[in-house]
Amino acid sequence: MESPLHRVLIVDSNRLVADTLSLIFQRSGFKTHTTYSVEQALASIWNFHPDLLVCGVSIPDHEESLGAGHDGISLVHAITQEFPSCRILVLTDCYASLHGIRECMDRFAPPVGVLAKPCPPTDLLREASAMLALSRVHV
Repeated sequence: MESPLHRVLIVDSNRLVADTLSLIFQRSGFKTHTTYSVEQALASIWNFHPDLLVCGVSIPDHEESLGAGHDGISLVHAITQEFPSCRILVLTDCYASLHGIRECMDRFAPPVGVLAKPCPPTDLLREASAMLALSRVHV
């Protein structure tokens, strides 16, 4: 019996980055849904039910109703509260703050992976696979 495709929700305000990430995951056998804002991600998650969230840390807030500070970190917080089985991989384009972001992500349960952008597709897929393997261990 063939195993079902893992579902990956990709969120990044940079459309080129988000679309490239989606292509990388699709070509590696994942089913993807791509959004470009926290608002779009929160609206689509209930229908898509991702196994893995891949998001940028800095996602500008374009929706006044959500209030200030709605970024990748607030998305991670919302997802860990509403979908605890969803694994999360955060991407940052600020290598200098990588340690601080990892410390921030350590506060969330389940574990959140952190990678610096740009990263080679092999590193991205290896980390994603490791995150998804964690979900099988903890279920």
